[in-house]
Amino acid sequence: MYETYEVVRSKRKTMSLSVTREGKAVVRAPLSATDEAVRAFVSRHAAWLERRLREYERGKISLADGETIEIAGRPLRITAGPHARICADAVILPAEGRERALEGLLRRLTRQRMKALLDAYCGRYGFSYASLTVTSARGRWGSCSSKRGIAFSFRTAFLPDRLAEYLAVHELCHTRRMDHSAGFWREVGRILPDYAARRAELKKYLWATCL
Repeated sequence: MYETYEVVRSKRKTMSLSVTREGKAVVRAPLSATDEAVRAFVSRHAAWLERRLREYERGKISLADGETIEIAGRPLRITAGPHARICADAVILPAEGRERALEGLLRRLTRQRMKALLDAYCGRYGFSYASLTVTSARGRWGSCSSKRGIAFSFRTAFLPDRLAEYLAVHELCHTRRMDHSAGFWREVGRILPDYAARRAELKKYLWATCL
């Protein structure tokens, strides 16, 4: 059983398990949860935890000058500059605070690209949504609330266009069906007949959650 983890207790009802960007396992637990209950929870999820830690090790992202990072499915060389931006085949990042600067850039790119995709599919297929939010979520690429508010992780900026398209369609279909029923997938397939292949391809980008 995996033994190295941090426990954070708070006023919550359930336990959750995550891996931080530093590669540390964290269990979030109710104030009333005993150490034994926490150990049992980690034991039940040991296989998932080990898999996520291996993904973290494989997917560590270096932001040093000369390294390459994939944005919108395109490899870009990292180089130094005063402001975070993409220029030709390079991503420019300041010498200090690179991770924060990159996140800000990815948030802007995510909002711009996903709004364009959502609006295009709305115009083509009659969807509508209430709002668009860019989040820091690691556990999911996107979500849709019961009030038709759509959110995407800024990490979707790493994905190639075909996968961003799939995420846009997926969440728009949730504005009509808040489930993953057969009817939901028929709706997705009506727009993207190859959605299953695109969905499977997302697994190649689990490294993006390491940022």
